[in-house]
Amino acid sequence: MTAIKHALQRDIFTPNDERLLSIVNVCKAGKKKKNCFLCATVTTERPVQVKVVKVKKSDKGDFYKRQIAWALRDLAVVDAKDAIKENPEFDLHFEKIYKWVASSTAEKNAFISCIWKLNQRYLRKKIDFVNVSSQLLEESVPSGENQSVTGGDEESVDEYQELNAREEQDIEIMMEGCEYAISNAEAFAEKLSRELQVLDGANIQSIMASEKQVNILMKLLDEALKEVDQIELKLSSYEEMLQSVKEQMDQISESNHLIHLSNTNNVKLLSEIEFLVNHMDLAKGHIKALQQGDLTSSHGIEACTNAADALLQCMNVALRPGHDMLLASAAQKQFSELRELFAKRLANHLNNVFVQQFTQALLRLYNRSYFLSVPGHDQSSNLAQHSIELTLPNHHPLHRDLLRYAKLMEWLKSTDYAIYEGLTRNYMDYLSRLYEREIKDFFEVAKIKMTGTTKESKKFGLHGSSGKLTGSTSSLNKLSVQSSGNRRSQSSSLLDMGNMSTSDLDVADRTKFDKIFEQVLSELEPLCLAEQDFISKFFKLQQHQSMSGTMTEAEDLDGVTLSRQHNSGTPLPVSSERDMIRQMMIKIFRCIEPDLSSLIALGDKIDSFNSLYMLVKMSHHVWTAQNVDPASFLSTTLGNVLVTVKRNFDKCISNQIRQMEEVKISKKSKVGILPFVAEFEEFAGLAESIFKNAERRGDLDKAYTKLIRGVFVNVEKVANESQKTPRDVVMMENFHHIFATLSRLKISCLEAEKKEAKQKYTDHLQSYVIYSLGQPLEKLNHFFEGVEARVAQGIREEEVSYQLAFNKQELRKVIKEYPGKEVKKGLDNLYKKVDKHLCEEENLLQVVWHSMQDEFIRQYKHFEGLIARCYPGSGITMEFTIQDILDYCSSIAQSH
Repeated sequence: MTAIKHALQRDIFTPNDERLLSIVNVCKAGKKKKNCFLCATVTTERPVQVKVVKVKKSDKGDFYKRQIAWALRDLAVVDAKDAIKENPEFDLHFEKIYKWVASSTAEKNAFISCIWKLNQRYLRKKIDFVNVSSQLLEESVPSGENQSVTGGDEESVDEYQELNAREEQDIEIMMEGCEYAISNAEAFAEKLSRELQVLDGANIQSIMASEKQVNILMKLLDEALKEVDQIELKLSSYEEMLQSVKEQMDQISESNHLIHLSNTNNVKLLSEIEFLVNHMDLAKGHIKALQQGDLTSSHGIEACTNAADALLQCMNVALRPGHDMLLASAAQKQFSELRELFAKRLANHLNNVFVQQFTQALLRLYNRSYFLSVPGHDQSSNLAQHSIELTLPNHHPLHRDLLRYAKLMEWLKSTDYAIYEGLTRNYMDYLSRLYEREIKDFFEVAKIKMTGTTKESKKFGLHGSSGKLTGSTSSLNKLSVQSSGNRRSQSSSLLDMGNMSTSDLDVADRTKFDKIFEQVLSELEPLCLAEQDFISKFFKLQQHQSMSGTMTEAEDLDGVTLSRQHNSGTPLPVSSERDMIRQMMIKIFRCIEPDLSSLIALGDKIDSFNSLYMLVKMSHHVWTAQNVDPASFLSTTLGNVLVTVKRNFDKCISNQIRQMEEVKISKKSKVGILPFVAEFEEFAGLAESIFKNAERRGDLDKAYTKLIRGVFVNVEKVANESQKTPRDVVMMENFHHIFATLSRLKISCLEAEKKEAKQKYTDHLQSYVIYSLGQPLEKLNHFFEGVEARVAQGIREEEVSYQLAFNKQELRKVIKEYPGKEVKKGLDNLYKKVDKHLCEEENLLQVVWHSMQDEFIRQYKHFEGLIARCYPGSGITMEFTIQDILDYCSSIAQSH
C-alpha cells in the first residue's frame, strides 16, 4: 500500500500541489469488483482545501488516473454501517449517496479516522459520523498509513501543534542569550544539547537523592490500591442494586408504552366518531323540512333547499376503510330513502306548478280574446277590441315564480337525473302548447293588420295593393294593355305582382308594413331570449358557449329522450347541456319558423317590394342575435327564415327583369320615358331609403347591377322596335333619365353604369341632331360638296371658281334660293318635327333645339370658309348672318 501511495503522490497529486494523507482500496457495493482508491488530500497552498479523490487504474493497467473529486465541505454524512462488528462497507453522503466496500476493515477505519481529523481541523461545518466507534474517532491514525510521501517526514497530521504565547516567549529569550542562534544553527543546537545533558544529569541526581520520598510514595500507592479494591466491592454491590431497579424501570417503561398506545387509539377513535357525527348527522329540522316542508312559500322553499343541501353533503361523504362495519354508516341507507321521498314530492309539486301556470296563462288568453278562431265568437269584434296592440304575453311572472325552485332543480339534477329529465319533458310539453297558441294568435293579428280584413283594423293595417309605388300613373298609360276595372295583368308593370289591385300604394302604407314587421320581430326576439335565459337558470344548463350548429339524428325534438348516449340518472357533460338548451328551445318554439314564413309569404303576396323591408329587418335581427350567441335557437331560426326572405327578394328582382322583357309599346303614340325606366327610378329611391346603413347592402348592389343591365338592354330593344318615335329619341330620352336618376341617388356600385348612360345619351343626342337637322340648305350643301370634290381631285381652291359648274354666277344663283325667310321657315318646320318626337316628361326640347342651332351655325361657318378660300375677293356672302340664325331660333322657341 505504501508503494501505491508513493506512486499516487508522485504521479497524480504532486503535479496538482496536493498532499495525500490517507488512502483506502474500495469497490462499489452490489456490483462486480472494479477496484479503485479513495484518497484524502489537502492542498499545499493556503487557504487549504480538503478533498476526497477517486483514483482508478487505467484499462491498460500501467498508470493511475484521477476520475472524480469531491470537496470535503460537501460531505454530509459518513456511515460506517456498524460501530461494533467489523464491516468493510461504508457510505459517503455527498449530493447523492455513494456505497463502498473496502478491501479491509483496518483501511476503512484509518480512512474514516483521517476524515474525522480533517473535519475537526479545517471545517466549520461538522460532518455526521454514523455507526462509527467513539474510540476510532479519538485514537491517532497509524503513522505508517499517514506518512507524507513528499518529503519523507514521519509526522502525522495530528502531531503538529502551534506554539502558544508562553512557549514563543521562552524561545525568544533563549535565542537572545546566544547571538549566533540564527547565524550558526549547528553551534546553537550543540549548545542546547550540552545544556540538555547537564539538565538530565541534574535530574538523575535529584531522583537518586529523593529515594526516601519515592518509597513513601510507593507505600501510599499500595494503600491507594487497597482503597480502590474496597471501592470496587462497594460499586459491585451498588450495581446489583441498580440491576433490580433497572428491571423495575423496564416494567414501568413497558407500562407507559401501553398507556401511550391506548391514549393514541382513543384519540383516533374519537377522531373517527367526530368525523361520522359532524359529516353524517342530519338535523331533525332538515329531516322534517324534507318530509313535510312547505314548497309554496318562500320560507318553506328556503328551508327545503338548505335541508336538501345538507342531505346531499351527508350522502356524498366518502367513508374511510372500515366505516362500513360501523352501525352509524347504516344511516346512509336512510338518507337514500329520504332523498327519493323528497325528490318525488318535489317533482309532483313542480308538475302541479307547471299545470297551474299553464292553466292561468290559457285563461288570460281567453279573457283577452286572443282565441280569434273560437267557434261562437265574433272574430271582427274581438279584433276590434284587441288588434291595436300587436304584442305577445309576458311570461316574466311565470319565470319569477319558477326561479324560486332553481336551487332545488340543481339539487334534483345532481341526485336523481331521471326525475329531473321527466320534469324537463313536462315543462317543454306544457310550454310548447302555450306558446303555440299565443304565437298563432299573435301572427293572426299581424296578418289581419297587414291585409286590413276588418273595417276596424284598416286604420291600423295595410290596404290591399298590387305593389305599385307612389307616383303618376301616366307611365302605365304608355302600355298597350287592356284595363278591366281596377285589375291589370301581371305584365302591366314592374311592380304589379299577382292579380292584386293596382291602386297607388302610399308611402305611409309601406312604412306601416315596415313597422308591423319590425314589431313582430321585436316581440319574438325578447320572448325567445327570455325563455332561453330562464331555461339555463332554472334547469342549470350552460348557454354562453358555442353550441353545435346542427342536430344529429339521435336527438328527439318531441322530447322522448334528451340525454343522448347517457343513462338516466347520469348528468350530461357541458357540450350536451348546450345541445339540450337548443333542443328544448326547438321543442317549445317549433311553431315560430313556419308561422314567420307564412307571414313573410303574405307580405310578399301583398306587395313584392315588401321583401326589401323584410330583408333589411330580418338581416339586422339575425346580425344582432349572432352577436349575442352565433349558435342560439333565435339566431338559427331567424337565419333559416332569412334564406326565404332572400329568395323572395331575388324572385322580385327576377320578375322585374322578366316584366321588362315583356313590355310592348304602342304603335300610335310616341314612346317617351319607358315605364320600367321610371319604375327603376322609384325602385332605387325606395331601396336607398330602406337599405340605408343596412347590413345586407351587398345584396342590393347585386340586384342593382342585374336591374340596370336589364334596363339598358330593354331600352335598346324598345328603341329598335319603335316605329313612330325615332330610335335615337328613345335612347336619348331614357338614358338621360337614367343618368339623372343615378346622379341624384349617388349609388356607388353603379358609377360605371352612370358614365355609360351619360355616354349613350350624348351619342344619341348628337346622332339625332345630325339626322334631324340633315341639310336645311340642301342645294347650297350639294354645291359645296361638288367644290370639295374638285379640291379633293387636286384642283387648287382659288382655281375652283374657273370651273364652269362652280363659277361665281352659279354660286350667287344658289345663294339667292335661300333668303332669310326661307331659312326661318325651314327651321320652324324642323322645330315642330322635333317637338312631335320628344316627350314632355323629360323636357329635352330646348336641349335638342340648342344643339341643332349649334350644328346649323357650324354648317354656316363651314360654307363661309369655303367661299372665302375658293372665291377670294368676289364679295359673295350669304343672305343671312349668324346673328340672324340666332334670332330665328330664339323667336321659334319662344313662339312655341
